[in-house]
Amino acid sequence: MWAANLTAARQYAEREGHLNVPRSHVETVHGTAHALGIFIANQRARRNGLAQERVAELDALGIRW
Repeated sequence: MWAANLTAARQYAEREGHLNVPRSHVETVHGTAHALGIFIANQRARRNGLAQERVAELDALGIRW
């Protein structure tokens, strides 16, 4: 699940140039819908509990914590 959402986040960031995703946004990757806005909001809320590798992956995409 993490990898699929990260792929959706990467796709969004490449297209939009940022990762400021509206909470209601749904990103479609290879025909599959991902609730990207909710995913990003949840990761922001859980930052302190995330594994360092996951924080680093989101940092690399330019997430604003």
